[in-house]
Amino acid sequence: MRYITYGVPTPREAYVATYLPRWFAIYAAQPELGYFAAERRDSGAFLGWFHLRDDRIEPEYLELGYRLRRDAWGAGFATEGARALVRHGFTRAGAGQISARTLVHNVASQRVMEKCGLRRVGSFVYAADVIAGRSEDERAAVKYSITRSEWLQRQD
Repeated sequence: MRYITYGVPTPREAYVATYLPRWFAIYAAQPELGYFAAERRDSGAFLGWFHLRDDRIEPEYLELGYRLRRDAWGAGFATEGARALVRHGFTRAGAGQISARTLVHNVASQRVMEKCGLRRVGSFVYAADVIAGRSEDERAAVKYSITRSEWLQRQD
């Protein structure tokens, strides 16, 4: 959460009252999409979560996202989970295109996107109300994307 909330944890009440109902609505409406918990295979320890859902900015695409605990960073979990969801999106969920966004300073997340086959397709600045209290430089972001045909070509 270093780049998303700048290290400020989201209160549990926000998850209970706002986020979980939103997530459950996605599951009900689109069973192949939603939020997925990530756990260690050996211990079952919670690592974080991934999502594949309708893109909130460009709803004709699916959006890939992930949030991992600090102790899970740098171990390949983000790449493993993101690749699995890209594959799922194109093979089971019927995606035509999958996109992902990250803040421009989050180079590690950009590397994950590239390892999953996504390529940088643009840059933008999140609105001040999306990332409140941050400068324009801190809200600067990049978009990555891959189409189904591009992904299929890479599978050969």
